[in-house]
Amino acid sequence: MSKADPSRTLLNDADELGHEARSNGGDHAALKLWLRMLACTTQIEDEIRKRLRTRFDISLPRFDYMAQLYRQPEGLKMSELSRFLMVTGGNVTGVTDELEREGLVSRINNPQDRRAWIVCLTDKGRDTFEAMAEEHEQWILELFAGLPANTVQQLYSQLGTLRVQLVRQQDNPTKDSK
Repeated sequence: MSKADPSRTLLNDADELGHEARSNGGDHAALKLWLRMLACTTQIEDEIRKRLRTRFDISLPRFDYMAQLYRQPEGLKMSELSRFLMVTGGNVTGVTDELEREGLVSRINNPQDRRAWIVCLTDKGRDTFEAMAEEHEQWILELFAGLPANTVQQLYSQLGTLRVQLVRQQDNPTKDSK
């Protein structure tokens, strides 16, 4: 009698979880893949949201906002923040107001456009974000720790190929997708 392949058991278990439970054996492989990617993304995001809230009393959108500013030490215009975060200007204004009250960001007059503000992390905001980002990175490493390094690299590469293909489709839509 041969032993069951543990990776096969995990795959069977995964078929019963989350979004994937909505699919059935006759569904196209692409649909099943989409549902599996959605399930994984949702599960990881939910865990990160919970940990950010518990450990730092911050929401994921606020963390993402601070991450954008951290990448741009010279600051960003509010409209740029809105575009990068894919949220409305009103959402950015509300978060900016909150983080400014907490001393994590500051607004500076834009010398090129007196109607616009540039938002920057304060020193306190930079220190706070660095502490959060360090733990965030460890959480991600922990969540992916069950996968061999070569599997992570393969998934990264394959999803990169998918991203390129999706961007090309957006740039050159077919008649059916219009």
